[in-house]
Amino acid sequence: MPETATETRGFQTEARKLLKLMINSLYSNREIFLRELISNASDAIDRLRFEAVSDDTLIADDPEFRIVIEFDKKGGTVSIQDNGIGMSREEAVENLGTIAKSGTEEFFDRLTGDQRKDSALIGQFGVGFYSSFIVAKEVEVLTRRAGEATGTRWASAGEEEFTVEDAADVPRGTKVRLTLRPDATEFADGFRLRSVVRQYSDHVAVPVMMAKEAGGAGEDEESEGGEDELETVNAAKALWTRPRNDIAEDEYKEFYKHVSHDFEDPAAWSHNKVEGKLEYTSLLYVPRRAPFDLWNRERPKGLKLYVQRVFIMDEADQFLPLYLRFVRGIVDSSDLPLNVSREILQQDDRTRSIKNALAKRVLDMLAKMPEEDYAPLWDEFGQVLKEGVGEDFANKDAILGLLRFATTENAEPAQRASLKDYVGRMKDGQDKVYYLIADSDAAARQSPHLEAFRKRGIEVLLLTDRIDEWWMSFADEFDGKKLQDVARGELDLGDDEDDDKDAKKDDAKEDDSKALLDRMGDVLGEKVESVRRSKRLTDSPACLVLGEHDMGLQMRRILEASGQEAPDSKPHMEVNLDHPLVLHLNEEADEDRFGELVSILFDQASLAEGNTVAEPGTYVQRINKLLVELLRSA
Repeated sequence: MPETATETRGFQTEARKLLKLMINSLYSNREIFLRELISNASDAIDRLRFEAVSDDTLIADDPEFRIVIEFDKKGGTVSIQDNGIGMSREEAVENLGTIAKSGTEEFFDRLTGDQRKDSALIGQFGVGFYSSFIVAKEVEVLTRRAGEATGTRWASAGEEEFTVEDAADVPRGTKVRLTLRPDATEFADGFRLRSVVRQYSDHVAVPVMMAKEAGGAGEDEESEGGEDELETVNAAKALWTRPRNDIAEDEYKEFYKHVSHDFEDPAAWSHNKVEGKLEYTSLLYVPRRAPFDLWNRERPKGLKLYVQRVFIMDEADQFLPLYLRFVRGIVDSSDLPLNVSREILQQDDRTRSIKNALAKRVLDMLAKMPEEDYAPLWDEFGQVLKEGVGEDFANKDAILGLLRFATTENAEPAQRASLKDYVGRMKDGQDKVYYLIADSDAAARQSPHLEAFRKRGIEVLLLTDRIDEWWMSFADEFDGKKLQDVARGELDLGDDEDDDKDAKKDDAKEDDSKALLDRMGDVLGEKVESVRRSKRLTDSPACLVLGEHDMGLQMRRILEASGQEAPDSKPHMEVNLDHPLVLHLNEEADEDRFGELVSILFDQASLAEGNTVAEPGTYVQRINKLLVELLRSA
């Protein structure tokens, strides 16, 4: 088929699904279509403005940037036209017929069928151009890319397919023409359109223009295709350049939706202008919800970069550390050159200075939030913030202050405590912050490693995220208190008089039981580093303890999943010398039976750690043999 011919193509499956969902779920918020189309037009103008820095011939034919809204009340049409970068034929097919966005599958998996809940999810995913079909029964797009001679016409009724063909006499930029549904003709009205623009797009730095009202019923006259004099209906001034005192809260919220294409209001924002050695303005937002591809560290991310109010690039990731990749907003520098590239930004000292300052500002913004507002953000972004402990040494203390934990003091996992809360509740004489890493909250709370702590009423942090062992390797202390893994090394819970007495008794008991410990060690051989008396256990017969510098189970799994080999290490097996099973072992004369029982204790201790048994079949046989013996003797 020649490229100049008309083509009929089917929408990508995900695009069709999203179209149907938006038409149904966003019906009560139909006016957002205008916000989304104006936002797209503004982005297109920003991109052309940037390209024109190095090639001013691109805008020689029409140097005054603008967005024009026209309507025809009788015909029931509305059009939004910009003189921005425009699209080629291939770009029109790619951008308007598919959803090239990571997280698409997860997005559809999370839909519930509840229109209210689904509308919030759609907002997180982004609505963009497809919002046109909320109000339109047919959409026509006329576009020509700057620097190209031929334009493109794209059209669809928003169902199964669209058509695309070459078009002559198309001005530079993009015009989206909507034929409105019968129940959406309210938007073919000048007053209605002006009110929506002022509500949602007043902050857009490009003039949004409409035909000047003639007064009375004049605004209802046909204005599409006429020669009416145009007037600007928005403020047309970059919001971040205005004084903070002059900007209303609703304006900040709408600007966030403009830069993020999110449907919900932001959770918090910070607007700041820096003057001195470096001059720049930043407007940073924290979303309410995590994007679907938050864990994809390779996805595009970052702030919109402007230089002297000229748009330079989207997703400038050089201005925030990777663990703050959920933050949205803009940074406008007065010092960087207009022809700056990503490579130059990576090597520029000014970029690093701005990055450090913006990271501190985001952390400070989060730290100042009321706990009831911060708690839901922790659920959304907590695991990503933990990355910062290992990646941002300069701000490690500030990041540690933002972390929240389930603890043995809180009955429910949803009840979280900060490190500051924990330190404030520490017992007299306690000089360490104790924590335990496990696969789940249930596994953590049932761990034998907590027994001695429960007996003494000492709180322990319960860490169950897959990243916890990694970031904890970089966190040695908080507020002068050492962070101590309760499943590692020798346990020291204090040195009060009662402890001294118990220690002397235990030392004597260990001397009496040395033969038993050595005998158990001979059975286990290379499986363990040693068998020793436990200070951790009060109810369980045995547990496995890591060496101070050994790799834990979480890190081993991460390495194995990535195809790497974990370094060899052997646990210490600690034994509760007061437990009836251990007391029985001390009296067991049958060496075969003794070996079977010791092996069962080791495998049970391994299971309690969340590990697997090396030989599950043998373990089951040993348990069955023991059960049979018990039944025979009953």
